[in-house]
Amino acid sequence: MKAVGYREAGSLDRDDALIDFELDRPTPAGRDLLVRVQAVSVNPVDVKIRQNRPPEGKEPAILGWDAVGEVIETGGDASLFKVGDAVWYAGAIDRPGTNSEYHLVDERIVGKKPPSVSPAEAAALPLTALTAYEMLFDRLQVTKPVPGAAPAVVIIGGSGGVGSIAIQLLRAKTNLTVIATASRPETQAWVKELGAHHAIDHSKPLAPQIEALGLGQPGWVFSTTHTHQYIDQIAELIAPQGHFGLIDDPETLNIMPFKTKAVSSHWELMFTRSLFGTPDIQRQHDILNEVAELLDEGKIKSTATETIGKINAATLKRAHEIIETNKAKGKLVLEGF
Repeated sequence: MKAVGYREAGSLDRDDALIDFELDRPTPAGRDLLVRVQAVSVNPVDVKIRQNRPPEGKEPAILGWDAVGEVIETGGDASLFKVGDAVWYAGAIDRPGTNSEYHLVDERIVGKKPPSVSPAEAAALPLTALTAYEMLFDRLQVTKPVPGAAPAVVIIGGSGGVGSIAIQLLRAKTNLTVIATASRPETQAWVKELGAHHAIDHSKPLAPQIEALGLGQPGWVFSTTHTHQYIDQIAELIAPQGHFGLIDDPETLNIMPFKTKAVSSHWELMFTRSLFGTPDIQRQHDILNEVAELLDEGKIKSTATETIGKINAATLKRAHEIIETNKAKGKLVLEGF
């Protein structure tokens, strides 16, 4: 089968930074599904792993986690899906990625693909939707009011992949006021289009912009990027006993400014449930099915902004280059081999 991978971790400025290669088609066992991959998307985690994690075996390491495809074979213990089902998922970080024609995945982290959207449109969402959903509803518990706080959520980096779907999930599932940060006219327009009540500029001090809205201090802040640059500002703007969450990887993070307000801090990693085989691993199956229903009901929409080509090394390299600019809007998707 065809696949795309890398033999050495590092930068993109090499001809072999990503390569096309062939390998044997895997066979499912246990609760695994064998999926024929139709479309994938590219996430910042792909870039981080390519830069920093050397391949573990003789074969090139395969990146990619978002995928949409068709089940063509099931393991002996699989019960949630059957051959021919259309599925979507975000995979597991400790297994080979989805940049291959066929892919093995545990059915408990797989959902039924929403039939109302194309494979490319669907491929934009699994990883970011799971990340946003788990942060908002499992970690930050935004449905539980913070005493005295404004019923509002601030999303730092609202125009990125996770921010784009977090805005929509909040609008679809809560009555909270959504305040998204974006620094360019086109990204501010994007977050408003997705449903943000207010767009503020994260290149300027945040607290005065929040105060100017006249809402009071928000109960929740969700930081998707460059958290270390905003931590003091977050401590200033968030309500006492508020909840703060992040998903990026600052080298250091001093949360001492949160102490006087007793702000709780939460780190979300979408891969935790699959990495540790947690007892609630199948919650990701349930979340993906709920997100699919929201899509089919028209309550949210795909965050795919561009289908940039086929799933091959050249196109994936271009996608990685765009991600590395930190200026991507929504999600980049690839379709077909």
